[in-house]
Amino acid sequence: MRIAKSVQALTPYTPGEQPKSRSVIKLNTNENPYAPSPLVGKVLASFDLDRLRRYPDPVFAELRKKIAERDGAAPDCVFVGNGSDEVLTLAARAFVDDGEAIGSFDPSYSLYKTLAAIRNVPFVPSPLAEDFTWTEPVVQGGEHPVALFLLTNPNAPTSVRYPCSRVEAFARTFPGVVLVDEAYADFADDTCMPLAAAPDNRNVVVMRTLSKSFSLAGLRLGYCVGPADLVDALYKVKDSYNVDALAQAVALAALSDLPWMKSNAAKVCKTRDATAAALRARGWDVPPSQANFLFARPAHRPAAEIFAELRKRDIFVRYFPGPRTGDRLRISVGTDADMAALLDALADLDRI
Repeated sequence: MRIAKSVQALTPYTPGEQPKSRSVIKLNTNENPYAPSPLVGKVLASFDLDRLRRYPDPVFAELRKKIAERDGAAPDCVFVGNGSDEVLTLAARAFVDDGEAIGSFDPSYSLYKTLAAIRNVPFVPSPLAEDFTWTEPVVQGGEHPVALFLLTNPNAPTSVRYPCSRVEAFARTFPGVVLVDEAYADFADDTCMPLAAAPDNRNVVVMRTLSKSFSLAGLRLGYCVGPADLVDALYKVKDSYNVDALAQAVALAALSDLPWMKSNAAKVCKTRDATAAALRARGWDVPPSQANFLFARPAHRPAAEIFAELRKRDIFVRYFPGPRTGDRLRISVGTDADMAALLDALADLDRI
């Protein structure tokens, strides 16, 4: 069997571990610790099974209308995907020609480099400052111009948010498409969505997911808002029926209950800030987070060692080896009880 050379050489994306045991305190994949809206439960309980023998709406008309209402855009400026990762994959198809490149910050979401390899185009990283702020101009690709820049805001795994004024200024001078990945925006104090919905916008696409703030990581539903011509290009390259009928119905219910989502997000932010303060009091370096996780550097022991020791205690956090990330742990924000257990375990480790 012949396998493409680019695939043979590909280093696949490594998702966070999904332990089967319910006893694990799971702080490794940025899931929401609270349940989704009760409206979601009602949809699941009453869903008409007859709908499953028919194909779903291939252009998600009702769901796009709801999203457009929330984000101040026209429905033809909204695209819906099977998780935001599918939106990213389709953007790499639609906005990047052979001989061009994909760029992002370094460090950032590790899937971006994998997407460039799958698309068989160069990946061009733009290094962030030591404190993970954006201070330098974005690196261009030389003979391979960067056609698509993937800008996570707030960034992952660093948790730092960049001012939308900076994003707007960058987009005005960038010749390609700027896709702002706002997976964590509902935990932040600002959003770039108005840039995407602006009438004069030519190249900014803002992407959201229901995995984080809406507590629907198991559903796989993401969307983006941007200029109608760019959104139309995504429709051209998507699968025929990329979002199933059940996912569309559940997403519509969740988006119809924004107060529930905002209440959960507020609880996460309160716990996040309290945990960050507690870690700083122990001497850890914790950048100000605008996401539902912390990217923390331990004070006295290597991050890899603490990661392994916590795992022995059934507390899962995320560790990313590498020169920019290997001295830190990414810690998802759980319930107050989850974070208390984490802090207790760290106190035990300090005594060893």
